[in-house]
Amino acid sequence: MTQSTELWVDRNNYRNTRIVNATLAAPGQGEVLVAIDRFGLTSNNVSYALSGDMIGYWGYYPAEGDWGKVPVWGCANVVASNCADVPVGERLWGFFPMASHAILRPGKVREDQFVDISEHRKALPTLYNGYRRTRAEPAFLQSMEVERCLLFPLFATSFVIYDYLVDNDFFGAQQVLIGSVSSKTGFGLAQMLHDDPQVTRRVIGLTSPGNVAFVERLGCCDELVTYGNEAKIDTAVPTVYVDMSGDTKLQSVLHNLLGTNMVASESVGATHWEARGATGDLPGARPQFFFAPSQIGKRETDWGPGVVMMKAMMASAEVAKKVQGDLAVEWIRGADTLASAWSELLDNKVSPDRGLMVSLL
Repeated sequence: MTQSTELWVDRNNYRNTRIVNATLAAPGQGEVLVAIDRFGLTSNNVSYALSGDMIGYWGYYPAEGDWGKVPVWGCANVVASNCADVPVGERLWGFFPMASHAILRPGKVREDQFVDISEHRKALPTLYNGYRRTRAEPAFLQSMEVERCLLFPLFATSFVIYDYLVDNDFFGAQQVLIGSVSSKTGFGLAQMLHDDPQVTRRVIGLTSPGNVAFVERLGCCDELVTYGNEAKIDTAVPTVYVDMSGDTKLQSVLHNLLGTNMVASESVGATHWEARGATGDLPGARPQFFFAPSQIGKRETDWGPGVVMMKAMMASAEVAKKVQGDLAVEWIRGADTLASAWSELLDNKVSPDRGLMVSLL
């Protein structure tokens, strides 16, 4: 029997949390028990909560009643196994709950990965069911566990957006606006566009005054515009807007400024999640939610299985190496401290140069 600690979140009021201590039984036939010794905490996890019902994030690790377990990206060790193909001692990276332990059911086991085939996961997006067996990976990846937890999932999304824009020839746009460019997914996208010599579009980042210095240090944008100064944007050229903020008022301002020159409008994140609301009909391209698995599925067909995610991992590693000196990693230990950090994220009080790593063991 194993004692576990979890942080549950009220699905109707994200600021209401509950620390749950439970006794886990030994893994059943075909299952493994993992001890999660580290996971990253970013605004991406807030986005998982916000879209938990729409996409199914609450379903990966079900909780009771109106409570939910927000999924995170982390590393874990297999500490008990009833699965012959995944023995005790395996090191894993993947999608876990905000918890000290979890039960997985490995299937489709390969040397470097497996898929959780639990019955309750079958109807959920398959992208999040894969777990890397990291000891079969190159040493440079094994040495980047913190970056993988904090940055790789976000930068992988950055890569898929980057690839989507390139794949669609930027919808004819001459510039790319990135809302909340100080977010990790935002500056990851900006960096990938900036580093591609074949991308000639201007990259314009939107951010708050307090985050300007941070983004300037990264050097990933051709221009920075602070909120409230959107009129400075060149509205005479076709433009793509990639929104990491979820601020529908900002979205409306930009659409009305650009009119028919807003040739694509992709909603990705929700760093300003409380600024969401109805916008009604807007001029220009109709805003749409960017669903990364759709582009991944297309590239699986174009390039073959696994190629797109390997490209995303390598691109993530490149950007992560560039920003290592610009992020201060902070370790959070204990469920009470995690609950406080979660509240900070909800209130948008975690500055972009902070990287929050958590352990509940």
